[in-house]
Amino acid sequence: MTVWPDLDVDVDAVLAALPEEGSVEFVWEAQDGTISHALVDDTEYRELAALVAGARAARALPVNLDDRHPLLHAVLPDSDGVLRARW
Repeated sequence: MTVWPDLDVDVDAVLAALPEEGSVEFVWEAQDGTISHALVDDTEYRELAALVAGARAARALPVNLDDRHPLLHAVLPDSDGVLRARW
């Protein structure tokens, strides 16, 4: 799996840098390594901070209608064991 851009280990700094208005796609890695995401707006930042408390890393991305640069890519090999994917 590829995550782009990299998650930041300073989760508090990521939370502090959230925009005053608008929505962001917030992605975080929990202590167990699970990657989660949530679309949040400025009215939900307090709940978000509680949700991601203790996270290993996080990233906030502006909501963008142009999905040419996806946040996550994941591929599995075909049944013959060959990995075939287009990026």
